[in-house]
Parts: sequence; C-alpha cells; structure tokens
Amino acid sequence: MQRTILISVFLTLAYFFLSGCGNSKKEKQEVNNVSEETENPHNTQKDSVIRCSTMEVLQKHMAKNPGLREKMEAIENHCQTFVQLRKSGKMQDLDTIMIPTVVHVIYSNENENISDEQIYSQIEVLNQDFTKSNTDLDQIPEEFSSLSTNTKIHFDLDSIIRVSSTRTAWGTGDQMKFSSVGGSDVIDSSKNLNIWVCNIGVGILGYAQFPGDNAMTDGIVVSPQFFGTMGSATAPFDKGRTTTHEVGHWLNLRHIWGDGNCSLDDFVEDTPPSDGPNYGCPTYPTVRCNTNDMTMNYMDYSDDACMHMFTEGQKNRMRAVFAEGGPRESFVKSMIP
Repeated sequence: MQRTILISVFLTLAYFFLSGCGNSKKEKQEVNNVSEETENPHNTQKDSVIRCSTMEVLQKHMAKNPGLREKMEAIENHCQTFVQLRKSGKMQDLDTIMIPTVVHVIYSNENENISDEQIYSQIEVLNQDFTKSNTDLDQIPEEFSSLSTNTKIHFDLDSIIRVSSTRTAWGTGDQMKFSSVGGSDVIDSSKNLNIWVCNIGVGILGYAQFPGDNAMTDGIVVSPQFFGTMGSATAPFDKGRTTTHEVGHWLNLRHIWGDGNCSLDDFVEDTPPSDGPNYGCPTYPTVRCNTNDMTMNYMDYSDDACMHMFTEGQKNRMRAVFAEGGPRESFVKSMIP
C-alpha cells in the first residue's frame, strides 16, 4: 500500500480500536481473554470462530510492558530501511533461511494429543506456502499472480514435546508456555520457532507474538483442530493455513487490511488497501476501498482452501527481521558453522 504511516501512529490507533472504540482495519479487533473469555462482537464468522487473536494479545502485552511500543517502533524503522535498500538494489537477498521448529503438544484428551503425522503435515504446508510450492497457485487471479513470491524461508522440525494436562482450554494469556502452570517452557526462542498446539478455547484458531516481545513467550499458539491437514484438523480450517498466517505475524507481517479503515496500512506497498477481513471463499473481484481485495493472501481471514500467496513486499518485511540488526538475526547467525 502506497501510504506512509509511522508505526507509532499505527500502534496508537491499534490500541485505541482494540480497546473497543471502533472496527479497525489492519489488525482487527478480536476479543478473548484468558480469564474473561468473551465473544468478539465484531466477529461475523459462523459458529463464533475467531480466526486470529494476535492483535488482542499485542494489546495486552503493550499494556503490561510500556516499553514494547518503543521497541516495535525501532523494529519498524529497521524494517523500512531494509525494504528501501532492497528496492534500491543495495541490499542483496539472503540465502534460504532455515528455521528450527519445536512443537509443544499440550493435551487433555486423545483428540488433542495429535499424531506425529499430523505435525509433519503442518511442517510440509509451511514449507510449501513459504516457498511458493503450494499446489493451489493456479487459483490466484491474474491481477495478483505476478506478485506471488517464494520467501526463501524453510522450516525444519527439531523436536516434539508432549505434555498431558487436565486443563481443557488455555485462553490467550500465554500460560501454556510455562511448565510451572502445567504448560511447556519455551525452547531457546533466539534459535527456534516455538509452536504450542493446545485448545485455546472460545472458537479461537490461533495467535502469535510479534518480534521484539518477551523471549519467554515468543512463538505461536494454534488449537489442534486447526493444525495440519489430517487427524483432528477440521474443515474449513484443515489445510494448515492458520499456522501459515500466525507464522506470518511472528515474522512481522500485519493483517492485510491494516486492522482499521481504508486509511490504515499493513506497511506493504504491493498489497491493496482494504477496510476489513474476508471470510469463507470470496468471489473475485471483491471490492473494498475502490480496489480489488487480495482475499487469497495468507494474511487475510479467508478459509484455508482459498489462501494461496505472500507478496514480494511481504517477503521483504519477513526477511528484514533476519537482517543485521533485525529482531531475529540470531537465526541467521546460528546457521553459520
């Protein structure tokens, strides 16, 4: 989107909207709390499904840690510098980045204790989606097909940790990330993507933590019925795209509609402006803000079968976190023998 908006303005507006004062554009209001799990009044998906709670979690983390806002502003400034260098040709693309991945399975019944095969299926989807090797690329409309790109990010399953629990729902308070309260402790988040698979509750599919936040809670959380492509995975969220979406947040991508109206931005030039998420499998074209929505982008809310792409601009944002001075540069350093 060809609008320049300072990250500080975005965070202020995001906090305002998430506090219940409007229906924001690029990181939409989703309401669920570990102790006060209420249904999101703006959620229009059937069966009260909440596609993503990342922005609600960001709101809570900013309230607890006033310094987080400033840290995220610095990360955004670094990101924009990287993007401009890439556009000018002064910054060479990095080789494929390998992400060691730890999956924590926390279960209270056998359906939640997902099989190794279900976990493998999710890692396969991640690698297909992030390398533009997914089999549904032909579903991208011609208008957007040239923007689809290989991000050159690869995920390697490092280990699976299983924890039995009597808790049936974990909410969004990050308690699943601490063994002291029955969860599973993070494994070195400077070198590993941590994925917690547990029942979040109240229809929440998943949530992520943006770069720059607490290292002890860094990673993503996905409910087991929306993880992978087999076993307990439940349609229409059974193609592994919830995890693709949340990993996008973990790599500093915003929702494609900017969590607000047409004036809010996702800080990506080649994604069109929009004023809200899309659900189901939208017909093309879907027009918002006088442009066609990129409903098939992984950072929208479409059903799994109708998500197909990241853009070059989104790739640059994600790659920026691994560049020198970026919040996840330690992943690249750990690759060097």
